[in-house]
Amino acid sequence: MKIALDVMSGDFAPQNPMGGVKLALDELHQIENIYLVGQPEAIEREMQVQGIPSSSRLEIVPAMQVVDMSDSGLDAVRKKKDSSISRAVDLVKEGKADAVVSAGHTGAAVTASLIKLRTLPHIERPAIASIMPSTTHHWVLIDAGANPDSLPEHLVQNAIMGSAYARHVLGRPNPRVGLMSNGTEEEKGNALCKETGKLLRKTPGLNFIGNVEGHDLWETPPDVVVCDGFTGNIILKTSEALAHAMFAMIKSEIMSGARTKLGGLLAKPAFKRIHKRTSADEAGGMPLLGLNGITIIAHGGASAYAMKNALRMACETITHGINPHIIEAVDKHLDQKDGED
Repeated sequence: MKIALDVMSGDFAPQNPMGGVKLALDELHQIENIYLVGQPEAIEREMQVQGIPSSSRLEIVPAMQVVDMSDSGLDAVRKKKDSSISRAVDLVKEGKADAVVSAGHTGAAVTASLIKLRTLPHIERPAIASIMPSTTHHWVLIDAGANPDSLPEHLVQNAIMGSAYARHVLGRPNPRVGLMSNGTEEEKGNALCKETGKLLRKTPGLNFIGNVEGHDLWETPPDVVVCDGFTGNIILKTSEALAHAMFAMIKSEIMSGARTKLGGLLAKPAFKRIHKRTSADEAGGMPLLGLNGITIIAHGGASAYAMKNALRMACETITHGINPHIIEAVDKHLDQKDGED
């Protein structure tokens, strides 16, 4: 596997992306080559600081421009053609890399990937799939932030892609698909939700269970929850912030007295297991589904450990061959629809 890493993007670049590379070289032996895309002097300096030796598995690809968070996604691609994210996506487009990983500007990563790689047949817009935890099982949130403004048809495509991902990556034979709303009744929701619900109920080959609401996500969620990118990104960031705040509050209470400190010490293994289940660092990155290529989007503040896991997520997405499965699912849906018509 050959992966292009956008080294210059993220809140802690190039330190954390290169820290992820250091961990990946030791742990992810399936990676044949990592293209380090960015400013060569900065990359080489960080390799020296972190003690990353020269390796046949590493290759620096010069890209002198860096996308700022103030840049629009389109401007980042059109006006900064020598940016690290543009050059990294180019490597996938040219067939030199199997996937690109970036912790930078989400809009820039989505726009660069969309313009350069294009979408799969019959998919109009790509969507970010985020693997989310619950008390019972992990589930797919789609779209988690690629498209803030979506049409009902886009959400139907999200449902088909999310269902294919849940089936072939999470191992769910007949994934249950729910539509995010403010109530389970069909008449609940805004105009987008109501129209999407009507289309999903008519979508053949999709195990659509209807609307789901907030508390369903953490207790008994379906395998796939469909929404627009605006709603999905709020769900994603709110849930991550809440998990972080809950652990901080629990730690504060445990440290408040001798008895609670003792109890906390005894419960420490349980807390570690729960933290592992709920930490965004464990997933590392989120696949941008629907593209003629593989793009993994990591959080801007991703740690070195998270960046290593983003590289691992790229490997898993390559291994599962999700794009052919999405194409197959879309074709099957269209065939069934034509048959009903």
